[in-house]
Amino acid sequence: MAGFRALAEQVRNPRLVATQRRTALRKCLERFAPYGHRATWHHLCTRAGIATQDRDPDPERLMAALAELEEARTLWLAYEEEFAARRRKEKHDGIRQPGALHEWHRRTWGGCDIVPCESPQRHPAARLAVVLHRMIAAMEAGRPRRDCPVCGGTRFAWLPDSAGSPATGPACSRCGVLAPVSVLAPEALTAADRVHAAGAFAAA
Repeated sequence: MAGFRALAEQVRNPRLVATQRRTALRKCLERFAPYGHRATWHHLCTRAGIATQDRDPDPERLMAALAELEEARTLWLAYEEEFAARRRKEKHDGIRQPGALHEWHRRTWGGCDIVPCESPQRHPAARLAVVLHRMIAAMEAGRPRRDCPVCGGTRFAWLPDSAGSPATGPACSRCGVLAPVSVLAPEALTAADRVHAAGAFAAA
């Protein structure tokens, strides 16, 4: 099975037809998809100007989508490396009990569903690397907040299992991100629970 780098080279390969290069880009998302596979694909297509079902897209647009994906992956791999080194030091120093940051990082190790979204069609508009940087900064800060760590929105609704979302939790009504519970203040979670109980979710 080809790895991310080999697949990325296929996307860049001018000797391959656009359909093959598109398939390689889709397969890259099996290795790294910050919003989940479908939402990350929709995001990349939207930003690069590619129709999600276009089987023969402009190669230059595929390259633009790949560049954004690789930028985010480079940032995430650097963070994973730094986090792993820090965790080794903590264990050496006798700090064995993992906290909320460690639990979040364990669930997101490998780069899939780092920032799950309300639906495949609803996700932040900013570049993937920008969104990842904001979420990492919020988790590292360890201070519960009332606003979305990605866009600053202050309204959340709790998505239940039945919503068909890739995860459950408080979804930002502005950008669609499901914020980690540990990053939100109790009052924000309480407000999200109230919206969930009322069965309402306000679209941005």
